[in-house]
Amino acid sequence: MRLTRTIVPIAVTAVLAAGTMVVSADPGERRVSASEHPASASQRPYAVRPLTVFGVVDPTPPPVVDPTPPPVDPTPPPVVDLTPPPVDPTPPPVVAPAPSSVGSRGPAPVNLGVAGSFAILTKTGVTDVYASTIKGNVGASPITGAAVGLTCPEVTGTIYTVNAAGPAQCRVTNAPGLTVAVRDEEAAYTDAAGRTNPGFVNLGAGQIGGLILPPGLYKWTGDVSISNDVTLEGGPNDVWIFQVAGSLTQASATKVTMTGGARAKNVFWQTAGAVAIGTTARSEGTILSKTMIAMSTGASTNGRLLAQTQVTLQKNRVTIVR
Repeated sequence: MRLTRTIVPIAVTAVLAAGTMVVSADPGERRVSASEHPASASQRPYAVRPLTVFGVVDPTPPPVVDPTPPPVDPTPPPVVDLTPPPVDPTPPPVVAPAPSSVGSRGPAPVNLGVAGSFAILTKTGVTDVYASTIKGNVGASPITGAAVGLTCPEVTGTIYTVNAAGPAQCRVTNAPGLTVAVRDEEAAYTDAAGRTNPGFVNLGAGQIGGLILPPGLYKWTGDVSISNDVTLEGGPNDVWIFQVAGSLTQASATKVTMTGGARAKNVFWQTAGAVAIGTTARSEGTILSKTMIAMSTGASTNGRLLAQTQVTLQKNRVTIVR
């Protein structure tokens, strides 16, 4: 068998750093020793071929990266206080609730009608030791106006009479109006005296000085005495009605005190006998007396004096409440 020698040329491409040329060599050719090399390139047995460029080189230089590290802020971060806020060991104050303005305790108030517009209203007149101070209207009927012993400077209000007698400067003659007022006064007395189902009967055997009295209907079958301060404790709409079958006597320098928002306009003292308010004593509420009301020197009242006989004053202060 005859073998045919096949010589496959191997192209060796070398890129020279200095000249960048492509050199092809045929391995079948005889190698030439270094001593046989020609002195010039033209005498070399190698074939020199032109350089083939396969791509376009971008002549733009790559961007320059700044090797300088970014500046570091020397300011330290804020310190967060993790300490819990202090706890105040003091307990919160206890605030007492204000008295309710809705609803009421005790009986329904007494309807005074037209009589409620008077600080003093009598049937047989008013005597006075000068000078008293009356804040409210004064009236007397059916007695003549001459029975009203007050002077105009003592009264902040109007003095009503049934005729032209009496203090002329502040007097107003109104007999029909006074008739209605006295009628309402009597009706109010009857209303207060006729209330039933009292919550307290003969409390303290008639001696109520030093007591604290809640709202309600109180009844005594005899006299009542206030020898020490007495307190009426309740809200602004609570009502007190005191039914006294005998007389009512308040000792000198004693006080009726209102607490808890209680108001004198909701207090009614109904007495079949006479009422005596001692020297410098202070009363609270409307007094509805079947007979007379006598105030000693310097005594005062916040309310009304509605007497079916007379009222006597001695340098007193009477202030109507509404």
